[in-house]
Amino acid sequence: MSALHAGDPASFAADVLDEGPAELEYVPGVASRRPTKTCAGGALIRDSTGRVLFVVPTYKAVLDIPGGMTEEDESPKAAALREIREELGLSLTLGPLLVVDWTPRNGVWRDCHQFVFDGGVVDDAVACDPELEGVSYLTLDEARHRIYPSLHRRLTLALAALESGSTRYAEFGREV
Repeated sequence: MSALHAGDPASFAADVLDEGPAELEYVPGVASRRPTKTCAGGALIRDSTGRVLFVVPTYKAVLDIPGGMTEEDESPKAAALREIREELGLSLTLGPLLVVDWTPRNGVWRDCHQFVFDGGVVDDAVACDPELEGVSYLTLDEARHRIYPSLHRRLTLALAALESGSTRYAEFGREV
């Protein structure tokens, strides 16, 4: 796996070459005037009883799922895998994409595409990152008042996608 993507490095390099040179701007400067969106990749990891794994960050008052923001030219899946290694010391193989959720601008944070992948079942996760106080396995009902409402909605959709086998698209956690 490369730092840019979660796939085969040789295939990725060949695909980049096959794509050819970048197309020219049809109006000079238009590309630099386009909005910049942020992107994040996370994983829905459960224990054998079905509870969801949440990380307990030191830098904010709410729980989150393992994952994080993409770095420059990094795919959402690669970001999720990188953050899971950094936060939990785990090298997982992520399953299918469960949810793509667009979240609007909020304060200093730009609007964002949030990707949630199936992280599978892990019963013994522990925090190994100084940015985390620990981890907690909770049902969504138990977590409801400890996570953002939009994350609760997103994870409800992720669990439904896991059960149905169909990826969900949402805006601010609401399926559209």
